[in-house]
Amino acid sequence: MKILRLLTCSLLGGLLFVGVAQLRAAAPDDAAAAAKNLPAALVAPDSIASDSAAAHPGAAGDALLEALLTELDRSKAQLKIDQVQAPYYIEYRVNDVDDYDAEAAFGALRESQRVRLRILRVVVRVGDYKQDSYFGQGMGETNILPLDNDPIALRHQIWLTTDEAYKAAGQALAEKQAEMKRFSADPNPVDDFSKEPVVTALDPIVALKVDETAWAKTLEDMTNLYRQYPDIQSVSASARFSAVNEYFVDSEGTVTRNGKTTYDLQLNSSAQAEDGMRLSRNPYWMVGRAEELPTREKLLGDVKQALETVMALRKAPIVEEEYRGPVLFAPDASDDVIASLVGSNVVGRKPQPGRPNRTVGAFATSYKTRVLPSFLTIIDDPTLKDFQGHSLVGSYEVDNEGVKAKTVNIIENGMLNNYLLGRQPVRDFPTSNGHGRAAPGSGPSPSLGVLLLKSAEAQPPEELKKKILQMVNDQGKPYAYRVDTLGPGNSPRLLYRVYADGHEELVRGAVFNELDVRALRSNLIAVGNDPLVSNRSGGVPTTIICPSLLFDELEVKRADTSKDKLPDYPAPPLKK
Repeated sequence: MKILRLLTCSLLGGLLFVGVAQLRAAAPDDAAAAAKNLPAALVAPDSIASDSAAAHPGAAGDALLEALLTELDRSKAQLKIDQVQAPYYIEYRVNDVDDYDAEAAFGALRESQRVRLRILRVVVRVGDYKQDSYFGQGMGETNILPLDNDPIALRHQIWLTTDEAYKAAGQALAEKQAEMKRFSADPNPVDDFSKEPVVTALDPIVALKVDETAWAKTLEDMTNLYRQYPDIQSVSASARFSAVNEYFVDSEGTVTRNGKTTYDLQLNSSAQAEDGMRLSRNPYWMVGRAEELPTREKLLGDVKQALETVMALRKAPIVEEEYRGPVLFAPDASDDVIASLVGSNVVGRKPQPGRPNRTVGAFATSYKTRVLPSFLTIIDDPTLKDFQGHSLVGSYEVDNEGVKAKTVNIIENGMLNNYLLGRQPVRDFPTSNGHGRAAPGSGPSPSLGVLLLKSAEAQPPEELKKKILQMVNDQGKPYAYRVDTLGPGNSPRLLYRVYADGHEELVRGAVFNELDVRALRSNLIAVGNDPLVSNRSGGVPTTIICPSLLFDELEVKRADTSKDKLPDYPAPPLKK
């Protein structure tokens, strides 16, 4: 997470540098000269009186929205240069971000910052819906907008970015047409861009309210618990709270403004066993409403439990070299399994030119075939805001391409019937189903919203425990396995042997062999009625809701990992 944050800051810093440089280049006193030297496709707005005298009714005093709509009107009317087609489509998307980041380690604060910025992304499409310039450099331009709502400054930045996007689109279309000549003509070509209904949705602006001093102290207290566990080698806790108001306008007439808040806490802790094996626990908490965050006392209790688990892992035995038999996944682990094996494969992404497949991924050729047991159904419903009292950060009303969110029945009774789609069509799916999503400043792509696994045959967790114990006895095995949480690559982080008499033993050093889509289809035999909400950060916030999963047979192997040397000398004393 720290590396991701640094990369994000680096990206935003680069955008900020570009934005400041271009804003200076387009200052009112030299805008005309800049327009002549570029040469600009669109004349700079040297005043705002003439073309914004009649304010847009929908803007309702929102200076940023007014600037976007005014420049969109100018672009539609004036954007044209010699030997390049006029655009058939233009879109402006702005993410107004208020972000609080803090991190503590070993009981001391080492980072705390509040960042506010506006990230503009402009897409200009040349050509038509069947074949256009959205290719290579023609996929959009990104810039930083001013924060102070000065209409001239806002519009100058929008103008410059539009100009760059249009010129890049003209070049990209030529390159794309040349690239397509390398391939035989498709007898049933798929359009490059889908036509969608116009949407108008202006939601209230959201704000981030956070007591920075209190949260800094909480993070310090969380990580200060390491003093009770001398064998812990690293411990840190981070908070990232965000409020993002997104604006979207396009030349088709869509105008949207929507806001979202997310509150994300994470603990990172690690140690080494006596044989050198590295062990870690990284619990996280993510919600959409501040009042749902755990109390300070609850957080400290959860952190203590996590650190105690790391200590228990240090003393736990290593798994045997090979095991093949029943495995029960607790809901936390099940969410990861479904996210990686189903969620990543049901997004409809158009293949590269010349590729015949409908989409990409493990389910690319699985349309209208069985991919899960017949007792399972999976839907994605981004319109669902709450589930059993928990906020869902993957929910939204309008996606990042200006299309209304829709509930999609992806897998029904085990059969794959749909993919999640944005406005880039794929074969058999000519229109969007409201799942085009994008991180601030990035281009959109199909993504999950709120993914739910359902079953008409769900059973209580106690019944699944009875089933796995019965399988142990029937197969004459000494034990089965239960997975509590997973780590990177779906490797077990908390794994327990479940013995025939019902008692459990924590073990370490395992990986799954062939935990894949085939195993989901053929070896998943039962699910629980204990769904767990897993809110997830990343490029876009998503939510997975899944219950316990019981597999009749999986292979568990000893991980082929090197065991690092222990530190050569003791840690510093815990007392001053």
